[in-house]
Amino acid sequence: MMKDENIEILFKNLKGQFDTEEPMEGHRDRFLDKLGTAQGTISINRKKPTTWWKPLSIAASIVLLCALAIGLPALNPSTEQQLANISPEVSETQLYFTSLIEQQVSELQAVSTPQTEQLITETLAQLEKLDQNYMKLEQDLLNGGDPNLILSAMINNFQTRISLLKDVQFQIESIQNYNNYDDENITI
Repeated sequence: MMKDENIEILFKNLKGQFDTEEPMEGHRDRFLDKLGTAQGTISINRKKPTTWWKPLSIAASIVLLCALAIGLPALNPSTEQQLANISPEVSETQLYFTSLIEQQVSELQAVSTPQTEQLITETLAQLEKLDQNYMKLEQDLLNGGDPNLILSAMINNFQTRISLLKDVQFQIESIQNYNNYDDENITI
């Protein structure tokens, strides 16, 4: 019992002098490193912090983003790609008619004069409406409408545009011929 009394006296004398603060983070690891170095041993249980995971996670993120960037367009094919899947002939026909219409529009704009400018502007507005109708037909086809009926309407739309352009070209030629005839009949 005497030992217990001595210990109690010792603790009473040291009261308030004890370090009660928490050790800093990593204290245990530093202590074990020092202990292992002093004894010449290596700790098997202690794991060293791995720093290789940060560059690896960045590289994995970049690879993932690249894969998504490449894969997303394939998930949402364009209208033309979807139409080509439904009917390859549609995309070929569309390409043919579109190039023919663009060529005729270019010819109209090349012969534009002050007398024909309003006619050409109105024609281009009509072509824009027909183009919007064509896009609606494309969507109807993609949404599962009757392919035969819709394809027929699409071709009819192109034929209407070409017919409109031919009529306008004829009217422009008539205006030009009339102007040339008037110029010939004017006497000075």
